Amino acid sequence: MSFPRHAIELVTAVAVLLPRLPSAAEWPGHEKLTREQVIAALANTSGSAPVDLYSKNLSGLDLSGIDFKGANLAAAVLNRSNLARANLSRCNLTVSFAEGTNLSNANLQGAMMFSMQLQGANLKGANLSGARLIGDLRRANLEQAVLAKVNGAADMKNQSMGLMRANILSANLRGADLSGSDFSRADFSFSDLSGANLAGAKLNGVEFGGTDMRGANLAGADLSGSNFIDTDFTGANLADANFTAATFRGVRGFDRANTQGARGLPASTR
Repeated sequence: MSFPRHAIELVTAVAVLLPRLPSAAEWPGHEKLTREQVIAALANTSGSAPVDLYSKNLSGLDLSGIDFKGANLAAAVLNRSNLARANLSRCNLTVSFAEGTNLSNANLQGAMMFSMQLQGANLKGANLSGARLIGDLRRANLEQAVLAKVNGAADMKNQSMGLMRANILSANLRGADLSGSDFSRADFSFSDLSGANLAGAKLNGVEFGGTDMRGANLAGADLSGSNFIDTDFTGANLADANFTAATFRGVRGFDRANTQGARGLPASTR
């Protein structure tokens, strides 16, 4: 389902400029649906003919466990909804709003999550493998989430409103699986990546200021050109990781990490 470019740009502008997302009653132009209406709309659709929920207001609804069958949810409002265990695989969530939404154990495999607002969302145990993810995930809970082979790299083609990248600041990614993913130029500042699996991930030009990397697996990861300020690598596996041209300030834990085969580390660690 296609939708006008100017509509996406308008909603994107709102997402970037508003200091907070409005309540359910403050979304003019977004038709408010009930749980029953959503279920009815999905009843006669299939993955080959997905339902169009573009720009609908589904905020505050209990939609837990529902199969959205690849629905078009672009520009939809999902704030504070309960989507725990919901099947959102292959759904189009471009420029959608999911602030404070419960997406725990949800299936988001292959979903299009471009310019999605997920501040404070609960994605604990969710499966985002293979998704396209750019958006605001500040304070999101991604503990034990699966983000394997996610394309979270910054959009270098569309920068009219500044660099569009994954902003994953002050987020919980303890034990998350980001293996084989691409989060180039993302911002993980002040996030908890302790025990996370980032083996083979592409993380060049990433911000890791104040990030907790204790016990993380970064074996074979590309971290070239990234910034590490007050980052803790205690117990991390950095074997064969590439840190070429990276910046280090106040970093700790290299003496208790596996650095065998790693390139570009500070001379004091070798």
